[in-house]
Amino acid sequence: MNITVIFFLGLLIALIGVIPPGLLNMTVAKISLKEGYSRGIVFSIGVCLIVFLQTYIAAMFARYLSNHPHTVEILRQVAFVIFVLITIYFLFIAKSSPKPNIEPDSKSKQSRFFQGVFLSAINVFPIPYQAYMTITIAGFGWFAFDPMSILTYCSGAATGTFVMLYVYIFFFDKIKDKKFTSQKNMNKSIGIITAIVAIVTLINILMDL
Repeated sequence: MNITVIFFLGLLIALIGVIPPGLLNMTVAKISLKEGYSRGIVFSIGVCLIVFLQTYIAAMFARYLSNHPHTVEILRQVAFVIFVLITIYFLFIAKSSPKPNIEPDSKSKQSRFFQGVFLSAINVFPIPYQAYMTITIAGFGWFAFDPMSILTYCSGAATGTFVMLYVYIFFFDKIKDKKFTSQKNMNKSIGIITAIVAIVTLINILMDL
């Protein structure tokens, strides 16, 4: 597979994963509003460094699983059920709740970098997410577990994360009072994304029957 395609697959998959407003993107938006764009970008660099490492760990885990196809089959079925349940929860059950008012303290650029590293490190969701997605795209023949492909994919994932954080930095002040940032619409965004992942998972399961 062409490494350019692999890079953009990593970029797109990571970008989709960061679209819903969460701890990292909302924090970087608030930092940029209170302290300026440059500190938001420094924070984002710290986040993306950890995302690269998390994606690499996920790819190593996925490579191991790819050598045990029966285990992957079971995991896909479990993942499909989980994603369907998450979709149902966020689209039909989750209720709106007041948004916490996070007021970032004024800190140095260096501390913002390490804050990005820390918050990204405690957010372990990218590891199972990327492990599942790399197995999925490998199942479609779009990804191979050789060192160059893995590093290219990880670079794409880090870049995709940075792109979405960059969008939040420069556009959050324009959309912060819009309906997009309401809890209800956040829930819908997450539900739609998990529904898409569930559909892709189902297609993958059916292809292996």
